[in-house]
Amino acid sequence: MLFLTSFADEDIVLESIDAGGDGYLLKEIDEENLVRAIRSVAAGQSILDPAVTRRVLERVKNSDTQTAKDGLDVLSGQERRVLALVAEGKTNKEIGVALGLSDKTAKNYISNILEKLQMTRRSQAAAFFVQHSGK
Repeated sequence: MLFLTSFADEDIVLESIDAGGDGYLLKEIDEENLVRAIRSVAAGQSILDPAVTRRVLERVKNSDTQTAKDGLDVLSGQERRVLALVAEGKTNKEIGVALGLSDKTAKNYISNILEKLQMTRRSQAAAFFVQHSGK
């Protein structure tokens, strides 16, 4: 699900992610980038408008991280590496290339990560990782 709005408010961005959103863009986006964003979200990537990304990341980083660290502890080292790349917005193919895995293996890692973290969306797991990885 891709949200297109005129509000650059981090509360709304976080609510859209909690609602299952994979993308959040401002209406000022040009046609070419909008089409690219739609295709990216359809391919399983997450998209945040650059105007809100910094504020959202700062807010997430400043949140309480103890519960998440416990959550990240259930992941193997390789799963944490995969999740870090998901948080960077990488596709399964890009994750595979970066870690020497096939696209399908990267997808399987992501499925396992979502199951272990009890989440349904890549964007939720990515936000969780950013919030709780201490980065």
